[in-house]
Amino acid sequence: MAEPALTIKELTEAVGGGITPRMVRHYHTLGLMPPAERSEGNYRLYSSQDVQRLRQIVALKQQGFQLSHIQQLLGHRSTTVLEETLVSQLQQQYQTVIQQLAKLRHTASALENVLGRDQHCQIIQAEALAQLKQLEVETQNGEASLTRLWEMLDTQIGAHPEEFSESLQCLLPDLSDPSLTAARSGRNEIEAHLLSQLVLACGDVSLVPFVRLSRGAIAAARDALKAGCTVVGDVPMVSAAFDQTRLAHLNCPIETLIADPHISSVTEAEQIFWQQHQWREKLQQIKAGSILAIGYAPSVLMSVCTLIEQGLIQPALVIAMPIGFSHAPAAKRRLMRLSTRETAKQLTIPYITPYITIEGASGGGILAAIALNALVESLLEKPDCHCYLTQAK
Repeated sequence: MAEPALTIKELTEAVGGGITPRMVRHYHTLGLMPPAERSEGNYRLYSSQDVQRLRQIVALKQQGFQLSHIQQLLGHRSTTVLEETLVSQLQQQYQTVIQQLAKLRHTASALENVLGRDQHCQIIQAEALAQLKQLEVETQNGEASLTRLWEMLDTQIGAHPEEFSESLQCLLPDLSDPSLTAARSGRNEIEAHLLSQLVLACGDVSLVPFVRLSRGAIAAARDALKAGCTVVGDVPMVSAAFDQTRLAHLNCPIETLIADPHISSVTEAEQIFWQQHQWREKLQQIKAGSILAIGYAPSVLMSVCTLIEQGLIQPALVIAMPIGFSHAPAAKRRLMRLSTRETAKQLTIPYITPYITIEGASGGGILAAIALNALVESLLEKPDCHCYLTQAK
């Protein structure tokens, strides 16, 4: 029995993703979609193969690929052609995106120069806003005027210590006021504190949208810390950044997975973990209910995922912030998939592992340690806070 044909409206409804009939017709014009069959009334008709094709286009477009690149990806079957033409084009697009990010970062820095001033600088800030309004940016003196403006603002910073909470209140209002946090951003008070600490650790406010916490991550962390769980860092520099005083107060011992004091870089951590099997064997011996903080080697996180899949380890929480441009993002995605009930059911994993991670290549040992320290601090300072239990994730 032949499958029923779909109209263009039914096609867009089946694909979703905000696709419209007008966009489908545009893809036909570009050659991204093959010519459609026609009904007796000359209406376009589509098959399940067309649904799959359009879903591929939408998925690639959402990942940032240009339509011309998508056409080449879906049109060429030869790997050689892709390597010779498409890769170089994607490199050019990547450089363009990086340049755009640099411009946006420059704009963000200018805004932070004005908005990120604490209360002591309010008078000079008002003067700066007045000067910005009168700034003649089209003249040759525009850049020099901006330089003088920032110098004027900078003269005030030596008069007092910086009030970080006031700066965050200006730059991250949704996270700075506990009474408004849940209503504005859907985040509980403990999560807001964690995010604020991560921002202060790296000085990058744009990090916030990329931080991911699984459902129940905060509750799992607090329960494990209360029980005196073992806290494990992947390398000595991560473990050394843990809040040892507070962890000792909670009777939480600290361990280091790759206990090699000579590790000084991500590259060394990655190579040592691969070359020396003792560290992979040690990973299998991690106690159930431990908190793992991974801030360097992506292969450690990948191995953690494998051991979780095999049911060989059951950490209470994985703080996954390794650095890398291919392996690290892939390992983080794998961990996030593992923590869904659907994946756990498919792999017959009896235990869903809570996680805290940063999407993409961003991360680092200091951020992994800061995340752990923020959880420890909030537990000791607000032991009776239960906002994280009622707040939807």
